[in-house]
Amino acid sequence: MTNFEQRLTEVADKVTVALDQLIPPASGPEANLMRAMRHAALANGKRMRPFFVLETGAMFGASEKSLLRTAAALECIHCYSLVHDDLPCMDDDDFRRGQPTVHKAFDEATAVLAGDALLTLAFKILASSETHDDPAVRVLLIERLADAAGARGMVGGQMIDMLEEESPRDLNTITRMQRLKTGALISYALEAGGIIGHAREAERNALAGFANDLGLAYQIADDILDAEGDESIVGKAVSKDKDAGKANFVTLLGVDGARQRVRLLAAQAKEHLAIFRDKAHILLHSVDYVLNRPR
Repeated sequence: MTNFEQRLTEVADKVTVALDQLIPPASGPEANLMRAMRHAALANGKRMRPFFVLETGAMFGASEKSLLRTAAALECIHCYSLVHDDLPCMDDDDFRRGQPTVHKAFDEATAVLAGDALLTLAFKILASSETHDDPAVRVLLIERLADAAGARGMVGGQMIDMLEEESPRDLNTITRMQRLKTGALISYALEAGGIIGHAREAERNALAGFANDLGLAYQIADDILDAEGDESIVGKAVSKDKDAGKANFVTLLGVDGARQRVRLLAAQAKEHLAIFRDKAHILLHSVDYVLNRPR
């Protein structure tokens, strides 16, 4: 295991512990809902979005407690989106992160409610004074997450994804869809670390550029995994887009073309970090990780 992978694992473990405390087991009528939430949130995952929150904030000397709670809130949003994406009315997946999806482990109604509950929990976490003692910082974190997760962000991207039958995808449409569906939460992760760390405007702009290129590279790499990955390693179904007849970066560019696009975006992402010099070494390694994700 490389030093970067070790750090990624350490952050993932910290976030899992935080989520375990924020979503405690319950007794009584709502117990099954809490079990479904924990099933979704505590499953093994890379926790890349929380990782970016913590590592970006660390560059500015931000409080780890603030960063960790913000990272946990973001992971709640991400997990809720996966629960809903896996539903039969969306992608209809049976496995996620190496275990049955929530609607398979429980039922569809419970999965919808578990996703709703994780979504609302995220904003409760950010609104708490435990996350940050400055109300202005908390309000900004909430506002920016609402933008990233909503109709002009992740949910909007999912809507574009669902409209393919009415409007076949071209490269521009797919790029826009993925900048919203996948890229918006990655952008928030880096922005949130900068907000908590009181980054300067030039630094925030550099992080935004990095997030923009890395988020798209991450999704193209995901499309390559979907085309070539091993389900037992990836932890979810593969060849989904191909089986569904959906266009993606691989079907439009070919595997070699998609890999070339990822390399170009990765190089651009690294250039954005030059302003931070050695402080950004962990983020630089994250770009290499995206390029070489396990298949």
